[in-house]
Order: sequence, then C-alpha cells, then structure tokens
Amino acid sequence: MNGPRNLGFGLGLRTAYYEQILAERPPIDWFEILSENYLVPGGKPLYYLDRVRELYPLVMHGVSLSIGSVDPLDFDYLRQLRSLADRIEPEWISDHLCWTGFGGHNFHDLMPLPYDRATARHVTERVQRVQDYLGRRILLENVSSYLEYHQSEMTEWEFAKEVAESADCRLLLDVNNVHVSSVNHGFDALKYIQSIPRGLVQQIHIAGHRDHGNYIIDSHDQPVVDAVWNLYEQALQRFGSVATMIERDDNMPPLAELLEELAHARSISERVLTP
Repeated sequence: MNGPRNLGFGLGLRTAYYEQILAERPPIDWFEILSENYLVPGGKPLYYLDRVRELYPLVMHGVSLSIGSVDPLDFDYLRQLRSLADRIEPEWISDHLCWTGFGGHNFHDLMPLPYDRATARHVTERVQRVQDYLGRRILLENVSSYLEYHQSEMTEWEFAKEVAESADCRLLLDVNNVHVSSVNHGFDALKYIQSIPRGLVQQIHIAGHRDHGNYIIDSHDQPVVDAVWNLYEQALQRFGSVATMIERDDNMPPLAELLEELAHARSISERVLTP
C-alpha cells in the first residue's frame, strides 16, 4: 500500500475554473477532485480531468462510501472508484468517517457516528475490506456535526484514532470541521488536534463556514476565518509538513482569491516549520 507523501498546497478542482487552469497553469501544487463527478463513461468532465491530470498531481475525494453504514458495502461504487483510479493514478483516495444512507437510500448528507467501540470495530472491518479491494490505503475525513449520540463512549478524536490505527488507514484532518464541531458541541478544538498521533494525518482541509451565533454551519462558501487559520497553525505544529488544500464548493470567487488563501496557508507553514 502507498505511504504518505506531502504534495504541498492544493485546491479543489471545480468546473468554474477548468478553462482558466488550462490556459494559465496557476501556481497550484495539486488538485483534489470530487470522485462522484467523474464516475461517468465519457463527456466533458473526463475530458477536462484528463487534461488537468497532464499538468498536476490529483487526489480523489468521495462522499458516497458510507463507511459507517450498516448497509452492505456498495461494490458497484467501489468498482467505479477503482476504474477511475486506474485512469488518473491519484496520489490517494479519501472519503468521510460517517454514514450517508440506510436501506439502499442515499441521504446525500454526511451523518456522524456514535463513538463507541462496537461502531469502531464495524468501521474498521469495512475499511479493511475497502482497502483490500482498492489495493491501497484510504484516508478518512472528520465531518462537521450538529448532534451527538447518547451511546458514545469516547470522544470523536479517540474514535478516529482507534479506527485509523486498527484499520491501518490514514486521516484527512479537516481543520474547519474541528472548529465547527467544537463550537457546536462545546469541546476544546486544540485538544482534538493535540490528541491525534503524529503520522496518522496525511492531508488537511481548510474551508469557510457560516456563523449563526450559537452554532456554525459548515458551508464551504465563505473565506477562511482567523479561528480556522489559527487552528491550522496549531495542526502544523503538531503534525509537521502535511499536504494542505483550500476547500470551496459554493459562492465561487475569482480564482485569484483562492490563490491568495492558498498563499496564506503556505506562508503559515513556512513560518511554523522553517527552523
């Protein structure tokens, strides 16, 4: 299985920027694609994907694995993922530490899990089967959440650590999601970061959100706020140099604005990690 590699600083590949990326080749180290957008037999999405792949490294990020569901694993979906991976040779494949459906119905939402040992064992077994099928380690991302389960026996970070270590997978640490959930549930975001062992985090997401006062919605449609930048700095101090990506999915700004955010992430990394 593949080991971690620091790709540098990347962006999510979005349709609004296809032509500009190909024409200008902006100073971006890599792109993350939404896997489900390219699970098609042909057409414009794959045309642009192939052209971008000629210029930049890619990673695949999915929202449909539903690794925590009690439904059977969807091997038709996994077959499509493996086919896409064979086509573009991504550096790695990731999805979310959550469930997204039940009874064959996809809710199109990233639902949190109960953090207990039975669920950790269930998720671990499924991750191992997915990795065996894909022939590579996967990364699992912490989701933002708005509710908790009474049966939880451990914290979210303890659960993520147990799954990653037991399944021999890696984590995609979404710093914004840590901040969002810490506000919504009243835990210490810095304790979350400091409790994840070094070496488990292979990628970092940074994104914006909408603050509604006593709760926060993970919207991916706003600039990154200072609290998230500060937490990113703490994450670098904890994990060292890790591939970092700005995640923007709606209210798309000019590409130049995202490049400024990416440059800011790079400047924080240089300041924190330069001896």
